[in-house]
Amino acid sequence: MSALLNLSIDVANLPKEKFVKGKNGKVYYNFTVSINDETNQFGQNVSAFDSQTKEEREAKKQKTYLGNGKVVWTDDSIVVAVRQDQDAPKPAPAPAVETASGDDFPF
Repeated sequence: MSALLNLSIDVANLPKEKFVKGKNGKVYYNFTVSINDETNQFGQNVSAFDSQTKEEREAKKQKTYLGNGKVVWTDDSIVVAVRQDQDAPKPAPAPAVETASGDDFPF
């Protein structure tokens, strides 16, 4: 884990037409979180916006601001997430190691 954020969102601002029903029957809402290098006058450096489609971004549609917050912890190594292929083979689990007390641990 690279960071923990504390964020408040004004749910009244969520555009109801952008709620998405998942395959599991649950309702989801996609939003984008921005972490800034500088804090504002309230000590906040995190903002949340309604996620935009590629077409909305290219058309320079104004973002819908949803809320703000701050980074409360970081290990200074935030990296870009990369999606793993669904078809990629999963690594084999590590063999259990027996300790002097006879307990098996998977590490």
